[in-house]
Amino acid sequence: MNQYDVAIIGSGPGGYVAAIRCAQLGMKTALIEKYSTLGGTCLNVGCIPSKALLDSSHHYEEAIKHFEEHGIEIPGEIKVNLEKMIGRKQAVVDQTTKGIQFLMDKNKIDVYEGIGSFEDATHIAVTPAKGKKQTLEAKNIIIATGSKPSTLPFIKLDKERIITSTEALKLKEIPSHMIIIGGGVIGLELGQVYKRLGSEVTVVEFMDRIIPGMDAALSKELLKVLKKQKIKFLLSHKVKSVDRNAKVVTIKADNKKGEEVVLKGDYCLVSVGRSPYTDGLNAEAAGVILDDAGRVEVNHNLQTNISNIYAIGDVVKGAMLAHKAEEEGTMVAELIAGQKPHIDYNLIPGVVYTWPEVASVGKTEEELKEAGVDYKSGQFPMRALGRSRASMDIDGFVKILADKNTDEVLGVHMIGARCADLIAEAVTAMEFRASAEDISRMSHAHPTYAEAVKEAALAATDDRALHI
Repeated sequence: MNQYDVAIIGSGPGGYVAAIRCAQLGMKTALIEKYSTLGGTCLNVGCIPSKALLDSSHHYEEAIKHFEEHGIEIPGEIKVNLEKMIGRKQAVVDQTTKGIQFLMDKNKIDVYEGIGSFEDATHIAVTPAKGKKQTLEAKNIIIATGSKPSTLPFIKLDKERIITSTEALKLKEIPSHMIIIGGGVIGLELGQVYKRLGSEVTVVEFMDRIIPGMDAALSKELLKVLKKQKIKFLLSHKVKSVDRNAKVVTIKADNKKGEEVVLKGDYCLVSVGRSPYTDGLNAEAAGVILDDAGRVEVNHNLQTNISNIYAIGDVVKGAMLAHKAEEEGTMVAELIAGQKPHIDYNLIPGVVYTWPEVASVGKTEEELKEAGVDYKSGQFPMRALGRSRASMDIDGFVKILADKNTDEVLGVHMIGARCADLIAEAVTAMEFRASAEDISRMSHAHPTYAEAVKEAALAATDDRALHI
């Protein structure tokens, strides 16, 4: 029987990063993955492939809508080759997952392909799709089995016309009318991809706003921008049935007045969140407790009720974000090694990769109001930047929320070009408990989108933004 200091079940961003950090710290490490490629949801059917399609579709939209204004003339008709676009996406995925395998080899991590299930608190059975089952022994075990797309109880996913994000990443045709159930991150990103490629897109959302977990000002601005891009929205609508007849999918929903609304499309993307994935884990054999939502229960050190077993990423409580899982994987590895790491969950940013991008860190204005915090706000529009006008990316703004008495930055919320990258400045500043004035006195290169951060900080500091 192979023996290890640490065995990790699941090779997503949390699992493979935990494996690398364990190996760096001198531990003999095993990584168990049920699929033939490493990287989990993020690299295979999530973050990476969706960004590849977002970039490809963005290039196409720029070509048909904006190149002429830039003085670029292309003779003939510009066409989408969906098969080639999907092929490029897959090439990006393949390259990335092979990169993870390289890192496992480099760090001398043993990789086992198969379903990892507990036999007891220190033994894991690995059952491959083909071949014999084998058992590993590990002093410490990290559960990193991730999540899967959620659905609604009355919806039957056929994965052909009634689909999840996984199938939406490999369609063989551009939908005529894609109806998306759910106005969260995944639905909006994929909705924008297919809208750019020529689909009619309708988003049906139960809440009264899109991206409901983010600051309300971001929801309002993104809704305005996406409506301008001709995506249709039905907010405060409760879906009650989804049926398919041949190539037609019919969705029935009730609006806030209780009136029935009927929609027909050729594809329905069910995008109502994700659920923790523990199928086949056999957690009860190790005595590990799951909560009512199917998540693994952990303490502040991500330790389960069984002291040598930990859990990280989407399978535990908290935001289902790849970078959150990575931080947790690193933290658990260092805890096992006897170090004293920490994570400030308030400073894990959230990003929506539509265009314009949306990014946020810290407290929202609604959370500060609810907590009774005395705060001030500074906001600066992207359209006031020379860089934004030069690139024709003028939608959006940066908003900084700071403590009214101490000036400490409590939250930063932005929508605009490259906000997915700009948010790192806010995270860094808040990690060192910067004030709005601290940010306002830092030199920002001109012309850049980042100048909006400085200007928003100036606006939060005695309302003295320079360029509005």
